[in-house]
Amino acid sequence: MKVILAEYAGFCFGVKRAINTAQKAAAKAKGKIYTYGPLIHNPQVVQKFEKAGVHAVSNIKKVGKGASLVIRTHGVPPETEKEFARKALNIVDATCPFVKKAQKLAAGLEHEGYQTVIIGEAHHPEVKGILGYTGNKAVVIGSSAEAHKIKKCGKIGVVVQTTQSMDKFLKIVSLLMDKAPEIRVFNTICDATKKRQESALKLAGKVDIMIVVGGKNSANTKHLAELCEERGVPTYHIEGALELKKSWFTGKKVAGVTAGASTPDWIIKTVIKTINAPA
Repeated sequence: MKVILAEYAGFCFGVKRAINTAQKAAAKAKGKIYTYGPLIHNPQVVQKFEKAGVHAVSNIKKVGKGASLVIRTHGVPPETEKEFARKALNIVDATCPFVKKAQKLAAGLEHEGYQTVIIGEAHHPEVKGILGYTGNKAVVIGSSAEAHKIKKCGKIGVVVQTTQSMDKFLKIVSLLMDKAPEIRVFNTICDATKKRQESALKLAGKVDIMIVVGGKNSANTKHLAELCEERGVPTYHIEGALELKKSWFTGKKVAGVTAGASTPDWIIKTVIKTINAPA
């Protein structure tokens, strides 16, 4: 079995930055340290931080006054940050710079009177954070069907979740064009996402099977799997090598491997080694 790894796969700049930031904060922390939600959408990385004493919490009522709290890569709404400040927590901001940019642009559009539209997954923490920067006044849409339901108005401003696919973004923007005489669009999909999607699609056209490695709750990893499936190649989304099944590779000669932006290099290497292992 020949295995080819996509040109761009695994950790992106924002994830590396967040992990380094959290590790440095943990080394300096005099008291307890937590992350607000999982630092990144990868269970193995979160488990490693748990073992190192950095615990993920979804409710700061469990966090004692004066403790350190790391804001994860996805960011949080402004009101949540104020809540942290009221509790006198030592805040360490690991929000991805690309997410920060989307937050600021959304806030600016709302301030300038645009009906702000966020293209993305309404339940995703990144989108919830961006929405908060508009005073929760923006409209979140995740499909063409939802775009059709947008009411016509004077002017619309658009930002997009950093991990969305470019095709989906462009399709929805085209549908919004007749919703207002003035439309201002910001492409806030990060470069790392675009590169991973493009290289995954390129590889999917050359192999018999695609293995996409990353957290099941990782938006960018799910989009990679969706893109490969749309390319027509058998595709499997796994979190680690233990999920691999020999039956998937029966009759296959070339396997492609890609990984989401939150997937560590050691997991990718283990998956490739397992695929290459003798039957």
